[in-house]
Amino acid sequence: MILQTLLEREGKNAIPYRFHGQPGKTITLNCYTSAGYKPGNDVVFVQHGMMRNGDDYRDFWIRAADQHDLLIVAPTFSRADFPEAENYNNGIVLDTEGNVTARDSWIYHVPARVVADLVAAGVMEEGRARIYGHSAGGQFLHRMVSLVGVGPFKSVIAANAGWYSLPTLDTDFPAGLAGIGLGEADLRELLGAELWIMAGQMDCEANADNLPSQPEALEQGTGRLHRARNYMANGKAAAEALGCAFGWRLTEVPGVAHDGCAMSQAAAGVWFEGGLPSAEVLGAGAGAVNA
Repeated sequence: MILQTLLEREGKNAIPYRFHGQPGKTITLNCYTSAGYKPGNDVVFVQHGMMRNGDDYRDFWIRAADQHDLLIVAPTFSRADFPEAENYNNGIVLDTEGNVTARDSWIYHVPARVVADLVAAGVMEEGRARIYGHSAGGQFLHRMVSLVGVGPFKSVIAANAGWYSLPTLDTDFPAGLAGIGLGEADLRELLGAELWIMAGQMDCEANADNLPSQPEALEQGTGRLHRARNYMANGKAAAEALGCAFGWRLTEVPGVAHDGCAMSQAAAGVWFEGGLPSAEVLGAGAGAVNA
């Protein structure tokens, strides 16, 4: 199996991957195998932003991979096969007419499917997967948790999302979670999930590049930081109204704006080093890719 090359060849690899829910389309797994990686170590999945640059996002994690003997897997959804936000950020949940598509065609299932295939190939062990996404990847991940759950991931970090699907069954998807077959039990599961929201404290500009500006997004706040805080507030209020557990947390990263590299270093720090890294580490490569 081609996935086994991840154990046979250190460094960068790009592996074509097919998802049964979207026949005829190819996803590329941009991977990095550190010299010290072996099955039983952690595997970090990385969801890229709107630029579909999974190779860059993989590279942002090489420092952490080498320090902590990790395998990095960045499922990359090309613009050719998955154009526009509807076909990546929003998971192909709705068709062009606004109708709900078949649940097993939603691309939010892809990361869990890749984990299962890596376990079956002997590349990783169960229970060792984490997943991080930035910008459009942050949108992808919080919606993944909302619609299909945390799955095999022991930690999920959604960073600097441009806007959110609020935890309400009173507003249609993607602004809320109504109209796609979810019920109160799904909402309770979402609110109790260990969903980690991260936001750069400098990612607060109302006129920032590529910031979603549809009315539903503007109602969530002026910038990405404000929208992250609003999402958390809505989640807490929904959990209190339902009388259920609330498992989300928010980490604000000082001195960082909409920077995929810096936020990757922040996520690696809280996962593997006990807290946010120094300003020097956060600044290394800062501004390299912003989407």
